[in-house]
Amino acid sequence: MDDAPRRVLDRLGIRPKKRLGQHFLVDSRVAMRHVGHAAIRSSDTVLEIGPGLGVLTRLLAERARHVVAIEADRRFVAFLRDSLPEVEVIEGDALAIEWPRFDVMASNLPYQISSPLTFRLLDEPFRLAVLMYQWEFARRMIAQPATADYSRLSVGVYRRAACEILERVPRNAFHPQPRVDSALVRLGPRPPPFPIADPDRYDAVVDALFRHRRKTVENGLRLGWPSLARSPDALEAVLPTVPFRTRRVEELSPQEIGRIADAVRMAKG
Repeated sequence: MDDAPRRVLDRLGIRPKKRLGQHFLVDSRVAMRHVGHAAIRSSDTVLEIGPGLGVLTRLLAERARHVVAIEADRRFVAFLRDSLPEVEVIEGDALAIEWPRFDVMASNLPYQISSPLTFRLLDEPFRLAVLMYQWEFARRMIAQPATADYSRLSVGVYRRAACEILERVPRNAFHPQPRVDSALVRLGPRPPPFPIADPDRYDAVVDALFRHRRKTVENGLRLGWPSLARSPDALEAVLPTVPFRTRRVEELSPQEIGRIADAVRMAKG
């Protein structure tokens, strides 16, 4: 393990903030592998979210044409601008501010924003992302139907990107140590692997169903009618045409949810 990040924290008089999910990577070998997985080209612009002490940022800057780092904690913004002047450091909330155009995202994500940030990323144009997540979150990203980890996240990622867990990262690779292990995950955007007539309607159906994942499809749709139909009666009118309506939501494949979304299209009018 590399003691340099700890020494920097001591020198700056900074204690990591729990509310920001700050766990700093202190294993340089993991950082090197992370950057290697990202397959960065010399012409690339790389976006990093939550650079912290810049352990990953420094390696990215050695390979990319340009690195943009978004950091919410102003204590680290000044440090990064001083120690890595070649990097564009933006102070702000990565969920709230506009992102620049980029080719690759490589980040050790603050865990509490993993889900909203991932969905925002998957709506952006990019070539590749290699991101650090909590191990349990990463398992949910690739989970299959009828498993405990299968969720809205699993379906949302599958329809937007090829997703692969590259390696499990032990908790002692970070300071302070989180309570769980982490995982490096690669995301590559691709077209949906099955027909989707209306992506927004598909996402609305996914959201409605997975709020009640253990219920049957028809009951999940009834409970989520405000986002799907003009009225409860309008939904009831199309329910007889909905496939798999007696199946449990957690058993459905993403493709089967697509057929459900097509069937409920008339309920909105």
